[in-house]
Amino acid sequence: MIDRLRAWLQEEQGELRSGRDALQLAVAALLMAAAQVDGHLDEPEREAVRRLLERRFGLSQSAAQELAMTGEKDAGQSTQLFGFTRAINERLSRERRIELIEMLWEVAYADGSLDPLEDSMLRQVGGLVDVSDRERGAARRRVRARLGIKAED
Repeated sequence: MIDRLRAWLQEEQGELRSGRDALQLAVAALLMAAAQVDGHLDEPEREAVRRLLERRFGLSQSAAQELAMTGEKDAGQSTQLFGFTRAINERLSRERRIELIEMLWEVAYADGSLDPLEDSMLRQVGGLVDVSDRERGAARRRVRARLGIKAED
């Protein structure tokens, strides 16, 4: 009970940090959570997160790196995804939430393979941000095509 309350307070404090946009932090934390959900956080995954943050928010390399590091810390301290997805649902249109799912797929495939835990997390996040399984699947196919990954059997 106390751990849940502490986690909730930490998530609330994370959203109130000065100098950081809550949406950027939420996206960074979700990307880092996807990168580490399989128990391994490899350099290709870190690089994918940094590159995606840089591109999505128009950040410099150093700003994207700092945001990724903060997202990694927040993801490691959080006990649930809801706090991150709440900010996303409040501030992103449906099209942007689908783009977020594509970003998550890019992170999941960054190490060259898709772990079942990554797939499960993407399904969970899709539900939390109101992206249907069909839309999530289409986003996955677009990412696989963009990355040159052959279709699965």
